[in-house]
Amino acid sequence: MAANLLHRLWPRSLQGQLLMAVALALLLAQAISATLLYSAQNDRRNAALVHTAAMRLLPVARGDVALIPEGSPITRSRPRGMRLQIVDALPLLPTDQRDSEGEAELRRVLLDQGVKPLEAIVLQRKIGDDVAAQRRLDQRDALKGARRLPRPQAVMLAAIRLDAQSPWLVSRVMVPRAGFRPGLTLLGQTLLLYGLLVGVIALILGRLTKPLQELTIRVEHFARTRDADGPLAPQGPDDLRRLIVAHNAMESSIAALLDEKDVMLGAIGHDLKTPLAALRVRIESVEDDAERARMAATIEDIVRTLDDILSLARVGRPSDPREPTDLTALVAQVAEEFEDLGEPVLLAQGDRIVVPLRPTWLRRAVRNLVSNGLRYGKAARISVARAGGGVSIVIADDGPGIAEPDIAAMQEPFRRGDPSRNSATGGAGLGLALARAIAEQHGGRLDLGNRRDKNGDVIGLVATIWLPLN
Repeated sequence: MAANLLHRLWPRSLQGQLLMAVALALLLAQAISATLLYSAQNDRRNAALVHTAAMRLLPVARGDVALIPEGSPITRSRPRGMRLQIVDALPLLPTDQRDSEGEAELRRVLLDQGVKPLEAIVLQRKIGDDVAAQRRLDQRDALKGARRLPRPQAVMLAAIRLDAQSPWLVSRVMVPRAGFRPGLTLLGQTLLLYGLLVGVIALILGRLTKPLQELTIRVEHFARTRDADGPLAPQGPDDLRRLIVAHNAMESSIAALLDEKDVMLGAIGHDLKTPLAALRVRIESVEDDAERARMAATIEDIVRTLDDILSLARVGRPSDPREPTDLTALVAQVAEEFEDLGEPVLLAQGDRIVVPLRPTWLRRAVRNLVSNGLRYGKAARISVARAGGGVSIVIADDGPGIAEPDIAAMQEPFRRGDPSRNSATGGAGLGLALARAIAEQHGGRLDLGNRRDKNGDVIGLVATIWLPLN
């Protein structure tokens, strides 16, 4: 779940991802900095506490002053630094953990002052676990009265023994509450750095990504329309300028090749259709009616195939613009054409749906799918309805369907479901490919699927053209 949430929140754009990476890097750097600062401050505080304990132990250890017993009342005439405890056995608790660094620092301070302890122990414990510290705080609060100070949470014990026969000298130093707030410090520093660093980086990234965004929009437009609208102005750093110049050159070359292809296809269509028309005239002299009919059917099949090939080659660069069209009426016109020829085509009643499209092309796609249904399924049923944020044109037949592994391949050019092109069905296997190309030309898609009965047996094919409403 966390991975899915991170995936949804992670920016998709290059600029957003770079800014997010910089922000996370700054946050990590600030977290590390805050941790180091807190550790350094804690070390300084502990060192100061050890020095305070050492200064309290020194006068007694050197015999300069007399020991004031621990637990005696606090008075203003007695120096608080002389309040030490002398014990034969150090009162260690099972939960106590010795501070080796503090012990080394305590030895060093004492040695600098001419005192060489046999043993030195430094540890911290909670106030509630130390009876002497609790009693001292109670005395302090009684002396202060209503002006009570905040109670510390821990106490440091520093104990030394000068030799094996000497008792332990114990000094207690209250550990003040930590005044360092790494969360607030980190937040303040991070906000300041974000305002300065991320702001500057955002300006730089904006200058870098703006040309990339314009180039992306241009490539998407060219991929969708295959129309070059003139060269894109180079901008940005030299690397991006070179990329834009290279794209302009490539786009011009592709556009020139597409124009040359259209000219060549037009010439091919003209050069092939002319002799076919002449053949259609010449076969009228054939006396055998059956032979003449077969020759005419062959010529018509060649003409249809040629038209499909030329249409498939030109579908990517339509010359006519889209116009608002009543899709239900358009499909009804196609159905009427087949009905006039006596074909079993049934159109379901539907609401009026206006869609921006190229009527000539879409009519060709629907006609191909209906012809395919009649050729293989002997009947076709058409319906138009809103679906999935768009509109669907559904053509269902009662034929043998298509094997599931072959459904995707059947939408490729020159792929036919019938095993023989010379069968009575005819055709060159371009109908589905052309219908798919026309649907994609309008930003939609062509879906094929088998119809099944309650037993799971295939009882027909369903071809669906889905188109967006805008």
